[in-house]
Amino acid sequence: LGWKFYDADDYHPLENKKKMESGIPLNDEDRIPWLCALHDILRREDTSGQNTVLACSALKKMYRHVLISGASAIGGNQPEQPGEKPALKILFVHLDGPMDIIAGRLEKRRGHFMPLELLKSQFDTLEPPSAPENFITVSLEKSLPEIVLEIESAILQG
Repeated sequence: LGWKFYDADDYHPLENKKKMESGIPLNDEDRIPWLCALHDILRREDTSGQNTVLACSALKKMYRHVLISGASAIGGNQPEQPGEKPALKILFVHLDGPMDIIAGRLEKRRGHFMPLELLKSQFDTLEPPSAPENFITVSLEKSLPEIVLEIESAILQG
């Protein structure tokens, strides 16, 4: 696509990385500042006219809302305030698959701070996207070329 790419894991504060390395799942208080920082990156790129891909485990609906609206999303569905920047237009791609397939992929990953033991907590936290969120669900049981093609098609169709 020629778009800028960011891996959200690169933006976790050291405290979050240490917590996960120790096998302790992150909670909302750990994730919200990280998600706000990611929103700021997306906002900056959007303002400069740059299309962007962000790989991110935005597990909960609230987390996805923070990515769209930033810190203003925290504390409920408040109406936009005068002078507030409009919400970002984001297509969320929910990569859906059984725990064993994802576990197999995590086991092959080297040098990452999140251990396989935290996968169950990720599944426990997951709130799959649903209407009215702007999303597609793509099965991880497909081949990588099929996954990429499905995502590209959804993006190009708008």
